[in-house]
Amino acid sequence: MTLTVIAGFEAKPGREDDLRTALEAMIEPSVAEEGCLAYEPYADPDRPSRMVIIEEWTGREALDLHFTTPHFAHVAEVLDRVLAEPFTIRYLTPAAAPQAAETD
Repeated sequence: MTLTVIAGFEAKPGREDDLRTALEAMIEPSVAEEGCLAYEPYADPDRPSRMVIIEEWTGREALDLHFTTPHFAHVAEVLDRVLAEPFTIRYLTPAAAPQAAETD
């Protein structure tokens, strides 16, 4: 079962470009990882200090390996300097499709 991750970030005032650069630098090495199906940052058009990354992984094991990579360790250090508050992570799995009602 795939695992979708939504990570939310809020940059300190004046650090929006640093946040964008750090998150964009994660795309290429992350999608090269075995188990990464998608990795895409998005910016809030009304609040440039707010960004999210939407990721899709083959499962929790692949995501756990991602957290041990050198590029993740590097971005974690950068985020410590540029974020106004700790980032948030939501883990999502596909919702079960509703079963069709039986009719007689």
